[in-house]
Amino acid sequence: MTRLIDNNRRLLVFLLDLILIVVSLLTAFLLRFDFSIPVDFYPLLKQGLLVVLLTKPFVFLLSGLYRNLWRYASLQDGVEITKVVTASSIISGFLLMYLRHFAPYPRSIFILDWFILLALITASRLIWRIYRETVVMPRLNAFTGQPTLIVGAGEAGSLLIKEIRRHKDSSFNVIGFVDDDQQKIGMKMHGLPVLGSTKQLSSLIDAYQIQDVIIAIPTAASKTIRDIIRLSEHSKVRFKTLPAINDIIEGKISVSQIKDVDICDLLGRDTVTLDVASIRNYLEGKRVLVTGAAGSIGSEICRQIASFMPSKLVLLDSAETPLYHIEKELAAAYPDMRIAAILADIRQDGRLDYVFETFQPEVVFHAAAYKHVPMVEYNPVEAITNNILGTRLLARKANAFGVYNFVMISTDKAVNPTNIMGASKRAAELFVQAFSRESGTNFTTVRFGNVLGSNGSVIPLFKEQIKAGGPVTVTDPEVVRYFMTIPEASQLVLQAGCIGKGGEIFLLDMGEPVKISDLAEELITLSGFTPYKDIDILYTGLRPGEKLFEELLVAGEGVKQTKHKKIKVLEAVEYDLDLIEKSLESLAVAAEQADIKAVVQTLRTLVPEFNPIYNPDSITHTLKKLRPDIAQTA
Repeated sequence: MTRLIDNNRRLLVFLLDLILIVVSLLTAFLLRFDFSIPVDFYPLLKQGLLVVLLTKPFVFLLSGLYRNLWRYASLQDGVEITKVVTASSIISGFLLMYLRHFAPYPRSIFILDWFILLALITASRLIWRIYRETVVMPRLNAFTGQPTLIVGAGEAGSLLIKEIRRHKDSSFNVIGFVDDDQQKIGMKMHGLPVLGSTKQLSSLIDAYQIQDVIIAIPTAASKTIRDIIRLSEHSKVRFKTLPAINDIIEGKISVSQIKDVDICDLLGRDTVTLDVASIRNYLEGKRVLVTGAAGSIGSEICRQIASFMPSKLVLLDSAETPLYHIEKELAAAYPDMRIAAILADIRQDGRLDYVFETFQPEVVFHAAAYKHVPMVEYNPVEAITNNILGTRLLARKANAFGVYNFVMISTDKAVNPTNIMGASKRAAELFVQAFSRESGTNFTTVRFGNVLGSNGSVIPLFKEQIKAGGPVTVTDPEVVRYFMTIPEASQLVLQAGCIGKGGEIFLLDMGEPVKISDLAEELITLSGFTPYKDIDILYTGLRPGEKLFEELLVAGEGVKQTKHKKIKVLEAVEYDLDLIEKSLESLAVAAEQADIKAVVQTLRTLVPEFNPIYNPDSITHTLKKLRPDIAQTA
């Protein structure tokens, strides 16, 4: 049915063009002879009409002019019309000259006919679009959709309102624009007024009962977006934003691309620029193994690696369902890539032998670790066996099987740790650094802070609490953390991997630390609520092992800049591998016996800067209260 309607429309447009071709030539003759055509020119006119009706419609059909969707006519369509009209006019003109045996024929007729036909054809294509966008669509959308304001009466705002009007079922009923350019205030764009500046946003929201505010400023810095949101923080509106600036430039805005302003938009993280050639050089065509491949960081590392087309990508994780999902996702996105999903634990000696023998990886990204501070604090034995001894076993296998690059993911919590998780990661760093001096494998470590949106991180927790009506729980009003996005962290891990020569610890640029209380307030506001009024914030006190702020450097570690501006390298410090190995063996015995006191004491010997908030006896006491089944063996 739709196809039949489209064919009928094309036929009507074709018939209209036939009429315009006739009108154009008649008008050209009338203008040439001051609206009084001499009788002896009638034969010329008749012959001209016959020729143009035989040639011009044929050229129009041949050009594919009737395959265009004229409701979306643009400047490019105007260029196409100009080409077709010009070609048809040249062909019909030469044919007329030939039939007249090149006898005198008023040359101005050809010019006038070309100009008039071009104007008529162009106007016929644009009139419907103008009528549809200025009359039909506003009427259709007048009483549908949520009352909406667009912040930014510029090019992006113009493209956006045109796109919204094309959708009769759009959920946005745009009332007007807001812009800080004083010359625009009071003016109209596409029939909609520029109602005021962003300073008036709160009063405009109240006056027009606005429910959605779309920020149509693609180049806006995170501070600008924060300021806009804070200007209306007491209004229950949803804030939305547009896609990337490249999409705006290419005119790719669509209603489906309008997204809620996310917390990532407010943190001021710059776009990562990668040395793609260097990364491709050590990943393309290589066999790559990723441990912890089903986790937040590990899965994103897999996505980033896959784009560089390794010859084989081995996904290793002990979590079955998440591993299944990332394998299916990558297989669908890269059907020609050899992907192997391996259910295994990095603590299994024989299983790792099988993986390395079977797949012969050349590059290993080690992201498998227990990372949740309170959980690890209550289960210290697992942190030792997984984060430290599992890393040691994996590193030994990489060395034994001739892996070229080994990149370990670490954390800022390894710096002057106050918890078991941080101490375990620092111990793993020490072993990898010391072991790299005796290995042909390039062992490097990448250290960064909290990752926005990762499993178990604060952002998903806050969102769940807001959805449940609150309160949002924050440990302390003064606690601050470093944050970066999952893609940013993963991309920089890949970049650091190709910079490393062996034994280095790379430090990712984490930007400025963020107060968690500010983060909570902004998330509540983004969700359309008022902090402390609609959703309360409850301060619960620091959890076991937590500290108010994280550090990025251990005393004595010097920092050097690398060729990448967002990656720094710590000066290598020499450690005695034999002493570290003895401590690790003691840890292994203590873990085997579930002797938590010995675990903590050995960790403090291995990591002198480890200063647990809770001493071993209090940890055991805490376990007896929270996990008596485990504490009985402690």
